[in-house]
Amino acid sequence: MKLRRQVDVLKERLTGLDEVLTENTRLEKLLDFKRELIFSSVAANVIGRDPSNWNATMIIDKGRDDGVGVGMPVVNASGVVGKVVEVSTRKAKVILLSDPNFSVAALVQRSREEGLVSGTLLGMCRMRYLSSRADIQPGDPVITSKLSSSFPEGLLIGEVLSVQVRENKPLMDCVVKPAVSLSQIEEVLVILKSPEDGF
Repeated sequence: MKLRRQVDVLKERLTGLDEVLTENTRLEKLLDFKRELIFSSVAANVIGRDPSNWNATMIIDKGRDDGVGVGMPVVNASGVVGKVVEVSTRKAKVILLSDPNFSVAALVQRSREEGLVSGTLLGMCRMRYLSSRADIQPGDPVITSKLSSSFPEGLLIGEVLSVQVRENKPLMDCVVKPAVSLSQIEEVLVILKSPEDGF
C-alpha cells in the first residue's frame, strides 16, 4: 500500500514536470518571436474564453495599464491570432481570426494575389475577392498584406486548404487553415501601436 502511494506521488511529480517543460518550450518560442519582431509588444496570458463560442473570443491578462488598446494586433510564434476589441485597466478581449467579424487584408505569398481573409466560426478562414484567374494552389502560405491598417505586413495567417471557383463568376474564394491552433493558445503577444500609427 505504501509503495503504491509512493508510485502515485512520483507519477504526479512527473506529470507536473512534463507540464513545466511544455510551458517552457512554448514560452521560449514566444520569447524568440518577440525578439524577432521589429515592433514593441507585450506578452499576455489567456485567462478566459467566450463560453458561447469557444473559438470566437478570448480574454487576456493585459489591458490599458500595460499599453494595450482597441485594434491592436495579437500574435504568437506561429502567426496571427486576432486583434483587441475591448480593453479594461488590466484585461482585454481579443476577437480571434476564426470569428466572422474578424477580417484582415492578405496576400498569397507565392503568387502575390491580394484578398481579404475573414473567419467562419468553423475553425477555418475564407479568403475572398480573388480573381477567378488568380494563381493559387493548396498549400500556398497566406500572409498579412501591406494594405492592412491593423496588422504589420508579412505575418503568417495560414495556408490555402482549397480553392473554390464558381462557374460564370469573376471572383473565387479560398479556404485558409489558420497557422495558429486557436483552441490551444495559452500565451500571446500584443503588438503595441496607437490607432493613428498604421503600419
